[in-house]
Amino acid sequence: MKYETIRKQVLEAILDAVEQGLIKGTSGNIAMRDETEDVVAITPSGIPYKGMQPEDIAIVDLNGKWLEGNYKPSSEVPMHTAVMRARPDVRATVHTHGMFATIMAMGEGELLPVTPPQCEFAPVRKVPFTMPGSNEVAERVVEALGKDGRSVLMKNHGMFCCGKDMKAAMAATIYTEEMATTAYYANVLGNFEPMPEDGVRKMKELIAADQAV
Repeated sequence: MKYETIRKQVLEAILDAVEQGLIKGTSGNIAMRDETEDVVAITPSGIPYKGMQPEDIAIVDLNGKWLEGNYKPSSEVPMHTAVMRARPDVRATVHTHGMFATIMAMGEGELLPVTPPQCEFAPVRKVPFTMPGSNEVAERVVEALGKDGRSVLMKNHGMFCCGKDMKAAMAATIYTEEMATTAYYANVLGNFEPMPEDGVRKMKELIAADQAV
């Protein structure tokens, strides 16, 4: 089987996301770019993830053309491939409909960190609603991520995260959902207080230094 490594990584990640409650049913999608070739492994469209095999993971090129796989690739191929074309540093992308990320995407302003581990992925910008699977939503996500963003919230839709590898992309997804959850409950209690800007800056520097070692 061609591209076995990236297909297995995508399958393991989607099953992990399902287990953690970040993805329900057949919603959400995950992609991984090959290290040497301009191809991307991505979850198929409308197929239950439990019981899925590596060969069921679709392979597309960086323009979204379907090359291999037992099933049609996710309808969100334009979004995943657009980010990978715009950001050579990104090899893995994760789109989920996490409950709290979706709720917090409804509000105004950026999603801000509440705890130190969340600082790496903040602030999280928001994207106005645009039709799923469209080139327009792909363009808006690319714009919101910018040159170094790791997460964005999508109004009436969910979130999109990325990273240099699958571990990094999944970490962005997990902590963005945590950021949304803590912000939601703090707002409900009326005592929301994000991390101080100086604290966020220092945490980002500390995390970057640790990752550089």
